[in-house]
Amino acid sequence: MRMLLFLLQKEFLQVLRNKLFLRLLLVLPVVQLLVLVHAATMDMKNLQIVVCDLDHSPLSRRLTATLDASPFFDLLDPPPTVDEGKGALETGAADLLLVVPANFERSMQRGQVQALQLMADAINAQQAQLGYVYLQKTTAQLLSDARFETSGRAWNPAVEVTSSFWYNPELNYKYFMFPGILVILVSVVGMFLTAMNLVREKEMGTIEQMNVSPVPKPVFIAAKLLPFWFIGLMELALGLLIGRLVYGVPMVGSPLLVFGLAAVYLVALLALGLLLSSFSTSQQQVTFVSYFFLLVFILMSGIFTSAENMPEWGQRLNVINPIFYFMDIMRSILLKGAGLADLWRQAASLAALAVGLMILAVRTYRKTV
Repeated sequence: MRMLLFLLQKEFLQVLRNKLFLRLLLVLPVVQLLVLVHAATMDMKNLQIVVCDLDHSPLSRRLTATLDASPFFDLLDPPPTVDEGKGALETGAADLLLVVPANFERSMQRGQVQALQLMADAINAQQAQLGYVYLQKTTAQLLSDARFETSGRAWNPAVEVTSSFWYNPELNYKYFMFPGILVILVSVVGMFLTAMNLVREKEMGTIEQMNVSPVPKPVFIAAKLLPFWFIGLMELALGLLIGRLVYGVPMVGSPLLVFGLAAVYLVALLALGLLLSSFSTSQQQVTFVSYFFLLVFILMSGIFTSAENMPEWGQRLNVINPIFYFMDIMRSILLKGAGLADLWRQAASLAALAVGLMILAVRTYRKTV
């Protein structure tokens, strides 16, 4: 125990003396949290839409005014013909084209089925899909509110649908993205610094003094891991504070559970960094190898879309992805108030990865000169 304490003192002094490490630890996470949460959003606003009104009825004009007042759309000058509207799509001047057919209101008054035509620039498939959903809901709401006198009876939709959104009732996308961005920042900084710290000593030659010392490998690996484990928890606390003060992200669940599972997660991730550094001989090499694993793990973690939408082989590969588990844990605790009984599978998987990666990190490290 005394040997470990002396080694920890050495590692903390080494971190504090490295100006690059201090900048990465203090400045990078704060700046990225303030920027990326705003930038990494799937909210679609100000979509350029063209309405080709062939009906020129009060209902079609009301529809056009509703779209113009919506924050999701920017209404462009109406084209006189459908072909000119298609031209706006082809040139990229418009994202969506809505065609209101002739006799649209009259058909609705007679109870006849009438269709609106929507064309979208689907080069950006996500933008086209969300634009279609926004337009569909706006149109459906307008027609639901409309009243037509048909055969002495007021026309009403057969079914009235109301929606209720749980856990994020305002549909604030920052609440969804902030936990994911925070997990990525803690992961990137922790894993990179842990891996580069060991390789840096190899390049400087100071690792040879440790290799010829009687320090056991488990104690040496623990001394390399624990400083960045503490730093990772501190960055997590700083990130949660920024999320609460700047973005108003709720903390519905237990903060103790967040830090408890984060402690297990950081052991797994930092052990992976030490494992990769054992096979690397330079900082450049370990940077590329770490970047490869982090990029794959992040893209498969479900940060932007649900991991359940991935192919079956991708979901099976996520079994060894610690970021996937912790991403789900953070969002479930912060937004849903999930407890350990709800997250025991994720917690058990993280614990198994932490134990396995620590054993591999100790066994693969060679005390050779």
